[in-house]
Amino acid sequence: MKNIIKTLIVMFSSISLFTSVNAGELGVSGKAKATYNILSGKTNVGKGLGVTNELNFTASGELDNGYTWSYSMELDPGENSTSPQSNANNDDTKLTLATPYGTVGVFISEGGLDLEDAASQSVYARPTDVGDPSGTSDNYTIDSYNNVQYHMPADLLPFGIVGKIAYATNTADTEPGSSGNNKGAVYTGSSTASGATATELQVKAAPVDGLAIGASYFEFGGDQGEAKNDSLGESGAYYATYATGPVSIGYSKAYKQLFLGEDTGDTTSDNAEFYDQTNYSIAFAATDDLSVSYERETSEVNKLDDTTVEQESSSVQVAYTMGGMTLAVVHSGHDNNGYVTGANTDQTILAVTMAF
Repeated sequence: MKNIIKTLIVMFSSISLFTSVNAGELGVSGKAKATYNILSGKTNVGKGLGVTNELNFTASGELDNGYTWSYSMELDPGENSTSPQSNANNDDTKLTLATPYGTVGVFISEGGLDLEDAASQSVYARPTDVGDPSGTSDNYTIDSYNNVQYHMPADLLPFGIVGKIAYATNTADTEPGSSGNNKGAVYTGSSTASGATATELQVKAAPVDGLAIGASYFEFGGDQGEAKNDSLGESGAYYATYATGPVSIGYSKAYKQLFLGEDTGDTTSDNAEFYDQTNYSIAFAATDDLSVSYERETSEVNKLDDTTVEQESSSVQVAYTMGGMTLAVVHSGHDNNGYVTGANTDQTILAVTMAF
């Protein structure tokens, strides 16, 4: 796998060396979002007011042979930042070259191929992506690491089948803003051992009108991936969505297997061993501007002592768009937050988003 990816990169890099590039185009877009968050229940009770924002810079151009290149970078304080004075980070950066034979690119904190949330039809966000419950264990994904990718041409296979592959040469290379590592230095502050690699695969298809299906798989590799934490693991997901008229539905299943080292025969530990995720949702577009949705997520942790805890989140959401402004109202219920039995929270969010 590693040799295949290296060969593809060398091939496309060689092509680009012998072509000249025309002047490209530069674009800037972004959004600002204000939220009022109300939490009640047994955990995380309170009210909060906040504003988050992001700026997206894009550039693109065409080579003399017709191949196209693109670059994008995002500046934001981070969705999970707890400091109101957080500085913007150079985040979600990618540089790609598109040819008739496929697209190759370098991705920094970007390009995740995991399909755990691909079935979501929520008009605002997944219930577990809006602040609560805390400690949700999502799938591994390649955008946690600096990586290279190859994407098949969209029209190569029937039924809209498109495959993508990504490879991270060193999972310790995860420093925020590390697109500035122009000397190729490896960041050593990660809890993952130097030497661990990661590979992620994705396949999507659209066999009939309105139907989309897909699957993804992620695994760690290398000689030292297990040296510092539970990193030498794997995860996978599959999904299906269907849209007809104003109605769309989605369903997905996912799993995450943690690396636990050699089997010691210990069955008394309450450490997590395996996560099983299920998601289904439905959305209805009442008008061109007004949409409503319902989504339910469950995540079950399986522990070494053979006990399980199921975390459940469900959410009703309404969104209304007026040009570049979107108003949203979200009400969610979370049971067993963070896989703690009885840790329940109700959550209401009022949000205003401005896009420009």
